Amino acid sequence: MSGRLKLAASFSILFLADPDIACAQQQVIGAPPEAHNMKLVGTSDLQARSAYQPTIHRQGDRWIAYIGHHGGSDDIPAPVNPQTGKAESNGTSIVDVTDPSQPKYLRHLPGQEGKYEGGGAQMVRICDGKALAKGDRNAVYMLRTFGGEAHEIWNVADPANPVLVTRIAGLKDTHKSWWECDTGIAFLVSGAPDWRTRRMTQVYDLSDPAHPQKIRDFGLPGQEPGSTGAVPTELHGPISTGPSGNRVYFGYGTNKGGVLQIVDREKLLNGPREPTADNLRSPEIARLAMSAFNGAHTTFPMLGMPIAEFARDKDGKTRDIVMIVDEAILNECNEPRQMVWFADITVENRPMMISSYTVPEASGSFCERGGRFGAHSSNESMAPVFYKKMAFISFFNAGVRALDIRDPYHPTEVGYFIPAITAATDKRCVKIDGKDRCKVAIQTNNVETDERGYIYIVDRANTGLHILELTGPARAVAGLR
Repeated sequence: MSGRLKLAASFSILFLADPDIACAQQQVIGAPPEAHNMKLVGTSDLQARSAYQPTIHRQGDRWIAYIGHHGGSDDIPAPVNPQTGKAESNGTSIVDVTDPSQPKYLRHLPGQEGKYEGGGAQMVRICDGKALAKGDRNAVYMLRTFGGEAHEIWNVADPANPVLVTRIAGLKDTHKSWWECDTGIAFLVSGAPDWRTRRMTQVYDLSDPAHPQKIRDFGLPGQEPGSTGAVPTELHGPISTGPSGNRVYFGYGTNKGGVLQIVDREKLLNGPREPTADNLRSPEIARLAMSAFNGAHTTFPMLGMPIAEFARDKDGKTRDIVMIVDEAILNECNEPRQMVWFADITVENRPMMISSYTVPEASGSFCERGGRFGAHSSNESMAPVFYKKMAFISFFNAGVRALDIRDPYHPTEVGYFIPAITAATDKRCVKIDGKDRCKVAIQTNNVETDERGYIYIVDRANTGLHILELTGPARAVAGLR
């Protein structure tokens, strides 16, 4: 832990709730993190940049964390990079986490100029060149967004010295893409200029990252060029099971009007490509429409789950499940609660909701803490250490939550960790009688895990990266010693 972080971690900053005082504050010294069955292993301040997507990748004997960032804030549009001494637009942080207790910040790779959702480089995925059919076997490729205007591929074989390989530009927005390393097929969340929605899917063959080959555009009927009437809710992100599973799970809607769409991957790749309404419907197997109150930020498939309760039943001993995570958007609970939902898709063309999970608000008076309270995303690693056993959910000012999901009909929280705020933690405001009332609160934004069993959480409000591990009964749920 750096000296800066050790000092900053000893302070907890809270803003007063007086609407007549814009951003008044008091400091409470020595406030520790809040935790149960999870403990802190290491931290990095990430140069006090608002963080979004972390991806953890093993490179030889090293473990490297690649972390995407939102754009800058009104107060600090381009933080200073201590390694260069220059103000740099938020982009991608590259951190060596081989020793998770002593993360080493290797490089900040600037992204698009801009603030909040209008800049940065939020999303990052990694594929080894030796896994890609036409890749350089000595390369390690990083796919990232460049603000809202492009997707980029970099060679990060030397993670401290990335080299740009190619970019797919001319877009009006981007977000959370998916890349199959074994096939090279990428489902890029894009804003094609001629489509009627901010975000849809562009399918590319990136098996040769230096020469991207576009396969097709895809979205919900009504989003395509030339269509009329109401425009369906925009895409947030897809997750593919690759050729073996032959499915892609798309989540639309973020925090309202959510849709889980199950798509036949083979038909998507090889079916008619002209974006007509019929051609867009053709690969769809099923669609689950959610409430107008809730969206589908992450749609995480967990197929063939054995259910202990059903072990003696003639049929249905195993079930196919999709975990759907909404995203809270508004500060201080000024919207319906965004939470986690579990859908049984065993009968694939008749998906149904079977359970849900949320953090009880009263357990921490979270609506009063400031910032967002509610779900945002889950870990997406399918490594055996946690897959189908535990899920980790980022819950903004309620930190990260560890769920026992072995019985998805009854998901159970078994641990949590809420980091301490630091001197870098940014304020979050709401309007009261036309004036800003601002509070400082942890905003745990995204979470990922690695094959070793470490949990990585990053903060939207500039508090950095926290590396965690399970303790006590929660560790036993995952089968860890």
